[in-house]
Amino acid sequence: MANWTFITNHGAVLLVINKHGNITAREIAAEIGITERSVMRIINDLEAANYIERQREGRRNIYHIHPEVLLRHEMTKETAVGELLQVLAS
Repeated sequence: MANWTFITNHGAVLLVINKHGNITAREIAAEIGITERSVMRIINDLEAANYIERQREGRRNIYHIHPEVLLRHEMTKETAVGELLQVLAS
């Protein structure tokens, strides 16, 4: 059986953040099955691209998604990330 999926790690991290919001990188890594270091790199990528905003609350981060930000791929550049998350979360 092939060892690939339709959702990239970036998409999976965004889905977990959308579901939980108040979650640690370690918890995200455990849920997705990747390393905490990979999760941190992906969070930095998503934040740099303005898909998420990170707010520090004590020792934890609270993540806020900017649902109006458009997807980056040429085929989906007119679709907002919030629309994608609605479809995938249902």
